[in-house]
Amino acid sequence: MTSGEVSVGDRPAGGRVAGGRPVWVWPLALLIVAAAAAPLVLHWLGNPDDQRLVDLDVYRTGGEMVLSGRPVYDFFTPAPQLLPFTYPPIAALLAAPLAAMSWPAAQWVWTAGIFATLVVTVGYGFREALARIGRPGTAAGGPERGGPVPRVPRPVWMPLAFAFLTVACTYLMPIRDQVRFGQVDILLVALCLADCAARRPVWPRGMLIGLATAVKLTPGVFLIYLLVTGFGPGAREEQRRTFFMAAFTAALLTLLPFLVIPADAADFWFRALLDPERLGSNAATTNQSMRGMLIRLYLPDTLTGLIWVALVAVVGRYGFLHARRALLGGDAPTAFALVGLMAVLLSPVAWIHHLAWVVVVLGAIAGDGRDPVRVRVAAGVWLYYVVPIPWWGVAIRAAEIPVVSPVLGKIVQNAFGLGALGLVWLLGVWLPRRREAFREEALRAVPS
Repeated sequence: MTSGEVSVGDRPAGGRVAGGRPVWVWPLALLIVAAAAAPLVLHWLGNPDDQRLVDLDVYRTGGEMVLSGRPVYDFFTPAPQLLPFTYPPIAALLAAPLAAMSWPAAQWVWTAGIFATLVVTVGYGFREALARIGRPGTAAGGPERGGPVPRVPRPVWMPLAFAFLTVACTYLMPIRDQVRFGQVDILLVALCLADCAARRPVWPRGMLIGLATAVKLTPGVFLIYLLVTGFGPGAREEQRRTFFMAAFTAALLTLLPFLVIPADAADFWFRALLDPERLGSNAATTNQSMRGMLIRLYLPDTLTGLIWVALVAVVGRYGFLHARRALLGGDAPTAFALVGLMAVLLSPVAWIHHLAWVVVVLGAIAGDGRDPVRVRVAAGVWLYYVVPIPWWGVAIRAAEIPVVSPVLGKIVQNAFGLGALGLVWLLGVWLPRRREAFREEALRAVPS
């Protein structure tokens, strides 16, 4: 080994860890994330009591009902929220530890959990870009330019890039709403993504998808994805095994409450689940699902239902087929992003915070970061979901300008849901074409 080379197994002196990265880099990255997130956290945790982490209050109160033996689906949180527990009974059982904490402690623990799972999501979602940034030999003259692979110390830039991406994703509106309401969605995203993307999971693959599906029904779209990719022409055996494990886990966790809290389990599946009004006003701006957008057209209920079922069939088929094509073509990140968008679009109700899947979408669009066009498109999508566009639509409608308010206002009000539909096309059609165009451009740039 010549001087200046660092073996992967070495642990150099002088404050550096294996690979040549200084020991202070990761703590600095963590400090950057904490400093950037602090204003957001302090703002929402400084809200009045009745406006602070209201969904966490729902989870915690559900756990209190379990511990005290009272009916889970009969309570409402205190005024002015008056929110019921809307999740499957296993979620109430899992919320019991939150009920054992004090309210201030639960707020801080839950908020820390939101950022921990965001970090996991960013790590998996942007893995290609982060791996390229942290790969030895990506400097001038390295393999990215066709030269030999020099054994050089890994750069400090990967942890800093990780911090930058985490901060950028923190300020996406769906993620800001995770902190504002104390929501669970980013945890479910991290569970599904880790289950699909982990290279050598220490758990049976499919178990985390089953857990997420049992806690909240919308991650069940991954069961459909595993069916589509695990059976039929070109099917993968691993996907088939993952499907069976996910289905088994979801079924087990669904049946378990019938043994522990049988009255609550029966109450949810045979009464509470069938009452759409328990979820809140389905016509509210925050419902950006296809059904929510249709409801805001104020068509007859029967016609709205028929159009919605037709759209679910068309968009679902389009999304899952493109997800299957992406996976079989070796582009797993795009497949995961497409399935995440299906969780939002096909659901009867999808609040803005359900769009936490946009983190995965951004990683799929950006790829490994070599294509500047993809990076610019990812930046544009990021900006689109940072600014509160749907609320601009509310303001336009309130202005009562003839034609403009009822037409343009309604379109802008549906901006995040319409954007999600556009992202399905972007990932399924534009991205494969752009990848091929970039490959051809790279080949033309190589000297003959």
